[in-house]
Amino acid sequence: MAETNGKGGLDPITVEVVRNKLEGIANEMQQTLLRSSFSPIVKEGLDASSSLFTIRGETLAQSIAIPIHLATLIPVVQKMLEVFPLTAMRPGDVYCMNDPYLGGTHLPDIALVQPIFFNDRPIAISATMTHHQDVGGMSPGSIPTRATEIFQEGLRLPPLKFRDAGQYNETLVAIIRQNVRIPDAVMGDLNAQLAACNVGARRIAALAADLGDNHALAIFDELLDRSEILTRTALKTIPAGTYRYVDHSDNDGIDLDKGIRIEVAVTVKDGTFHCDFTGSSPQVRGPFNCVPSGSLAAACYAVRAVTDPEIPTNAGCFRPITLELPKGSVVNPLEPAPVNSRTATIKRITGCILGALKEVLPERVPADSSGELVVLAFGGRHEGKPYVTGELIAGGSGAGPHSDGVDVIETDVTNCMNLPVEAMEMDVPIRVHRLALRQDSGGAGRHRGGLGVVKEYEILDGEVAFTYRGERHFYAPQGALGGGEGAKAHAVIHRADGREEVIPSKMMTTLVRGDRIVIETAGGGGNGVPATRDPAAVAIDIADGKVSTAEVHDKYARR
Repeated sequence: MAETNGKGGLDPITVEVVRNKLEGIANEMQQTLLRSSFSPIVKEGLDASSSLFTIRGETLAQSIAIPIHLATLIPVVQKMLEVFPLTAMRPGDVYCMNDPYLGGTHLPDIALVQPIFFNDRPIAISATMTHHQDVGGMSPGSIPTRATEIFQEGLRLPPLKFRDAGQYNETLVAIIRQNVRIPDAVMGDLNAQLAACNVGARRIAALAADLGDNHALAIFDELLDRSEILTRTALKTIPAGTYRYVDHSDNDGIDLDKGIRIEVAVTVKDGTFHCDFTGSSPQVRGPFNCVPSGSLAAACYAVRAVTDPEIPTNAGCFRPITLELPKGSVVNPLEPAPVNSRTATIKRITGCILGALKEVLPERVPADSSGELVVLAFGGRHEGKPYVTGELIAGGSGAGPHSDGVDVIETDVTNCMNLPVEAMEMDVPIRVHRLALRQDSGGAGRHRGGLGVVKEYEILDGEVAFTYRGERHFYAPQGALGGGEGAKAHAVIHRADGREEVIPSKMMTTLVRGDRIVIETAGGGGNGVPATRDPAAVAIDIADGKVSTAEVHDKYARR
């Protein structure tokens, strides 16, 4: 990686050492957050993130975590600084919010923001965001696919003090506990966020003590400026032009036979990156609208994906980005439109931005990934106590120009993990009968798309409120350079009384003992003409059970 000249006599070696130190602090925050949390969706699914910011609200360093969270924290921190100026902050203050229309993403994602002090002045900010298993609303898990306004989705928190000079805001704590179904778990996860923020505060203060606070602040500015220069230089290597792509989400959870159009025109010119979403669907009735912070997250991820991975990730990387988000559209809805399922839309937005660059950057942009993160929520009572639990289920990634896609892996802006079977079975009366790769789900190609998964659940006790939020049931992931589509997703409920219900991409229903749910996630698109695939690779796929002989004869035979 090319080194820029330091400003103000800064030693470039010291600057690089500090850069690595900052990334180490962010990742230490992340490990503290994950290991201290209560909910399986965080402990096992890793659905939480940590980041450091400058006192101007610019990203200083990020943990290896969830791109949606990391970019959404940018408008969250900026909103906090608007409501609570630096001059009013004191050591021990911690702020929280989750309101999507004030900069957040959706209500389950609660952010904690803590100013970091040294020599009696703020020098940086630590921030965390966690997906909480429940924040109230009309359904356990707070992801109701039938919501028609944000008020049905859970507890809305504007920018508020969570701690005041080290003391809890007991009024706020009482309000939170009173409005969620599993208060101990929610508060446990919030305290894990607090612990992570405290780690960041201690480590940054120690760094400032070693360097001197003015020296540290000068290095922070240098790091952002350097990443901006490197990013703009990398963007200039992309042929200038405007590139377009269109894809669709299945439906909005209410109008089940109506797809949602996502259209983007990506203009790359003179080191800038502009995304215009004119032509996307108007905002929808259901909760698949995406507030601007989500579109920003998608664009930030896309820029990092197509530029040099050695560039340090901070706000400098994001300075070249501009967005055009038509008001009243699915990418910029008007309040109080519901938004809890915005992840599905953000993933489609991300896929469209990358898809627009597929033709001009065939060596960097793979075929479409499954583009779905299936989210399940189960809520009921067991042994006299209420429970809420969730699942995250991945599909396959798109094949690259030189390699097959990866089976059952989260891609793009959702960097979560598949939850192990034991995480659910230990806590709630649900049994997982089957967990297997989904044969023939990867798109055919010279390089095959990654496979989806088959997962089967059985309810063992009581009535269970069930929410299924899926995607790719009706619109398949596309291949690249002649590669085939990935398989569409499919899900069905086998009722204990013998009835069968196909899930139309989204569903809220009640399950009873003996009901089974079988979920098959989408595969990734293939890359390159299938007939050119190495016969040895085809033979290995057959031996591994990833591809059937019928699929080989149908799609891989040389014609």
